[in-house]
Amino acid sequence: MPVFKRLKEAWNAFRQEETVRNDYSYGMPTYGGQSPSRSVQRYSNERSIISSIYTRIAIDVADVVIRHVKNDGQGRYQKDAESSLNQCLTLAPNLDQGPRSFRQDIVMTLFDEGVAVVVPVDTVSNPNTSDVFDVYSLRVGKAVSWYPKDVRVSCYNENSGRREEVTLSKDFVAVVENPLYEVMNQPNSTLQRLIRKLNLLDVVDEQSGSGKLDIIIQLPYVIKSEARRQQAEQRRADIEFQLKGSQYGIAYTDGTEKITQLNRPTENNLLAQIQYLIDMLYSQLGLTAEVMNGTADEKAMLNYRNRTIIPIADAIVQSMTKSFISVVALGRGERVTYFVDPFKYVPMEQIAEIADKFTRNEILASNEIRGYMGIPPSTDPKADQLINSNMPAPTKVQLVDQNATKPTDKPVA
Repeated sequence: MPVFKRLKEAWNAFRQEETVRNDYSYGMPTYGGQSPSRSVQRYSNERSIISSIYTRIAIDVADVVIRHVKNDGQGRYQKDAESSLNQCLTLAPNLDQGPRSFRQDIVMTLFDEGVAVVVPVDTVSNPNTSDVFDVYSLRVGKAVSWYPKDVRVSCYNENSGRREEVTLSKDFVAVVENPLYEVMNQPNSTLQRLIRKLNLLDVVDEQSGSGKLDIIIQLPYVIKSEARRQQAEQRRADIEFQLKGSQYGIAYTDGTEKITQLNRPTENNLLAQIQYLIDMLYSQLGLTAEVMNGTADEKAMLNYRNRTIIPIADAIVQSMTKSFISVVALGRGERVTYFVDPFKYVPMEQIAEIADKFTRNEILASNEIRGYMGIPPSTDPKADQLINSNMPAPTKVQLVDQNATKPTDKPVA
């Protein structure tokens, strides 16, 4: 596209409703160690075990590479598309994030809000008036309000340096819904019940560690009259003054007075209920304690990937395909899809056997196997060919003999 036409038709999501701007050369400054472009979790999720579960799943989903590709007539992967959208998905989605942190931001917002909105901030043309547009930058936003054909999104504006709300059409923003919404985001779901129990446990811990003594002083007289009550209050204030003014917290009492300590640990079933909800949440999310601490075997990781990671990755790429790929491009076989490393959870002792079977049955070439293992490709031309190295290659004489004895379709006179 010519440069002048590109500048004339370029579109920015935050400028569609603006008439006057007061931009400075560097934008609005922010202070603190955290980037303002990061999505902030809710307080109840951030301070509990839920944050570690979110982070673990988000890191694993971020391992799944998302690309804009072209498929053949059979729907099989052919090659990567040469588009700005593919550069956003694989190189630089925006000014602040890389592709991995961008994917992790999608999943964290998806878990925390139940819905994540992927906004094409900069496009080659106005998507409100054009069905075909290419994307130059992407941001993850939070849905603020919903309309029949539009959605109000809170998204970070890199030009102003703060989060702003903008109303966009659902046709060109990828609205990703959490496939585990019933388990994680419903008000009475297992995860929300666990959050409430953990908050109750935090309250109990704060009360037990507040520094109160919780003692009862039994005086040697009956407190029924107002004078005796005032005398008891004076005695209590006297003991408080002794404890507060003493360096080691020591006070004296009369020999006829009796002190009873109350701040002993009380037994309740709160911890048992929390452990029960954690086990139930793990089973519903396809998680195990071994997955969380990194000691799970291959079968457990495969089950976790198929039940948890793949549904989330499917929801993301399907929403992007629906919104970012036009009807014309869909007819040409263009899609947004994900790729999972098949050797990620395979032990090293099985790599050699798998590589031998794949090359012997002419499924993968030798250089493709070396790429999965992180080894540079070989310069031998045979390493890029689908051949079985265990079988002897035919010589030129054998090829000539086979061609000479090949039957023809000419009629015999």
